[in-house]
Amino acid sequence: MSRTIIPFGPQHPVLPEPVHLDLVVEDEKVIEARPSIGFVHRGLEKLVEKKDYVEFVYVAERICGICSFIHGQTYCQAIETIMDVAVPPRALYLRTFWGELSRIHSHLLWLGLMADAMGFESLFMHSWRIREKVLNIIEATTGGRVIFSSCKIGGVRRDVEADSIKGILAEINGIEKEMRDITKVFLNDDSVNARLGGVGVLTKQEAYDLGCVGPMLRASGVAQDLRSLGYAAFMDIPVEPITRSKGDCYARCAVRCEELFQSVQIIRTALEKIPAGEIAVKVTGNPDGEAIARTEQPRGEVVYHVKANNSKNLQRFRVRTPTFANLPAMLKVLPGCDLADVPVIVLTIDPCISCTER
Repeated sequence: MSRTIIPFGPQHPVLPEPVHLDLVVEDEKVIEARPSIGFVHRGLEKLVEKKDYVEFVYVAERICGICSFIHGQTYCQAIETIMDVAVPPRALYLRTFWGELSRIHSHLLWLGLMADAMGFESLFMHSWRIREKVLNIIEATTGGRVIFSSCKIGGVRRDVEADSIKGILAEINGIEKEMRDITKVFLNDDSVNARLGGVGVLTKQEAYDLGCVGPMLRASGVAQDLRSLGYAAFMDIPVEPITRSKGDCYARCAVRCEELFQSVQIIRTALEKIPAGEIAVKVTGNPDGEAIARTEQPRGEVVYHVKANNSKNLQRFRVRTPTFANLPAMLKVLPGCDLADVPVIVLTIDPCISCTER
């Protein structure tokens, strides 16, 4: 049987990200997937030589637009570890609040893209309509819609007043109800089940051995969520990892659907228990030493390594993003699938190639 090489990406109607794959196919079956990444060159890690460690928070936030806040938070946590900065409890709760809003808007964006990939345009529109309401809360509390710029070393830049908290809780209740309606379609609709069920199966052992993170890992049955480490306000708000066992595209969709409501509950708890007090402490001097910070982004674990030498500019800055960790698993599940399933499988890792390549 003859084999054909079909180029997939970096421009493709389904993909918002510049990833390129050479797909080796026999008829309609994918036999091999050869990745070719490296289309994006922004030099963000090199910018530590030009931006001082305080300004660099803004650079870290721009590694990824959708995960912007948690990138900035993780960078701040690394610097705070080096400088032994005690962040006020109220600031930790506000970081958790904004981080979970980021998770909701990221998952809703992904659900919309998945619906679009399946040709389910009305479901796509409803997912993004609800996401707009989440972005409205973010804009009202930070001034930004995607990039917040509300996190800084030593705390946060903005507070949320008590009256605003009451309004946010009421708005969150309405958002939760609407999310229940659309996730019922994702989880119960026959056409969605036929499109995602049994496609792109990754076993529990494969997910563990390949170093997967986030929903890609948990959908294969591995209960790992970095929020359980207790950073930010998670020392007071326990998080139980949401898992599925089948490891297929449907399971990855189901994990993200359930995480929406987990994040809603975390937001409720954080706003109801938020302590009074300052939102930041003054940080002086320059960092000296190195630290690693790990947090749970919507796509999975992100790792920051920061090295400083008692000057205003960092000596070293490295980031391992969740998409980079999930690419080997994506290449593992593509061989043997139908050619028509490739866009769906690629989307289920929620790829962010721009933040992977930096």
